Amino acid sequence: MEKNFIPVCEPLLGGNEKKYVDDCVSTGWISSSGKYVTDFEKAFCNYCGVKYGVAVCNGTIAIHLALVSLGIKTGDEVIIPNFTMIATAFAVVYTGAKPVFVDASPFDWNIDVDKIEQKITPKTKCIIPVSIFGHPCDMDPIKKLCKEHNLFLLEDAAESHGAEYKGVKTGALADITAFSFFANKNLTTGEGGMVVTDNEILYNRCKYFKNVCFPITGPRNYMHNDVGFNYRMSNIHAAIGLAQVEKADYYVDKRIEHSKMYHDILDGVEGITLQGTRPNVKHAVWMNGVVLNSSVYGRTRDELLSFLRENGIETRLFFIGMNKQPSLINYGCDGSGMYPVTDMLSSCGFYLPSSSSLSASDIEYICSMIVKFKK
Repeated sequence: MEKNFIPVCEPLLGGNEKKYVDDCVSTGWISSSGKYVTDFEKAFCNYCGVKYGVAVCNGTIAIHLALVSLGIKTGDEVIIPNFTMIATAFAVVYTGAKPVFVDASPFDWNIDVDKIEQKITPKTKCIIPVSIFGHPCDMDPIKKLCKEHNLFLLEDAAESHGAEYKGVKTGALADITAFSFFANKNLTTGEGGMVVTDNEILYNRCKYFKNVCFPITGPRNYMHNDVGFNYRMSNIHAAIGLAQVEKADYYVDKRIEHSKMYHDILDGVEGITLQGTRPNVKHAVWMNGVVLNSSVYGRTRDELLSFLRENGIETRLFFIGMNKQPSLINYGCDGSGMYPVTDMLSSCGFYLPSSSSLSASDIEYICSMIVKFKK
């Protein structure tokens, strides 16, 4: 029987999205002014357990805006994972600072906390842990390092809506946190992002800089004392976001349920390794990542991905390490040194369909094809 195409990830719009967007259109409030921006910020902050949120137009600039609010500038260094989406590094570059790379943990694929301190220099001003594929980083030792070395802690939670570390949601684990709401995220606005914090000063700086440095209070006199950015989110995007937050627990629970099914079936397949989950963590499972040991599985990763594609299953390769990115090396980043875990993940890793809308039969079919192709 021919199977329909299964995309690697698609948004699930299962709530009031259309109702709220129709309200924006019918009332004419379609730009960054409108009630849904504020309502979305409040609802998402309440979901994360933080006081303040600033909605912006994508996740990359959420990181940049957070860095600007912290005062990161040219000459500074910011420690980031070597295994991450390049947006994390680019946001640092936008400030004029230099990203410094740390290899990944072989278990959960997040930044290896045991290797961070050796990368700290007198120029280091901030550490950005990234919750890879929805798994929170081991934040306590990172917080300890930040306190000892007087560093800011900025969490890149682009992939981890609803994840928890020791009972605390991502968003409430750092000085300031950046989220993405791209179409494939657990919660989406199509394109969008948000900066959240409990620090009122950072919150006000984010509001100020995101709106081309218009005064936060008082009239717009069109006198600008600082260089700002037009990072505003539209009311339409925020309307979608509000509807998504209303069903956040359902969407995240579906991702976790799907991950359990993948593990139940694939953990016993030789040559297949899925991302580990540490104790005291709620892994929100943005993507179901797989590492393939081709010598054990009997096929190469690319052979398997080609077979899955031929059978209607879309996959996606893992990130390539920051130390190998020409754009960052040309910028002046240090790409020397060994990053064996990142190299392994980049050469052997891929992720499987992970949408909240997947059915049990979809997952069973995907896994059956992986098992079928094994030698």
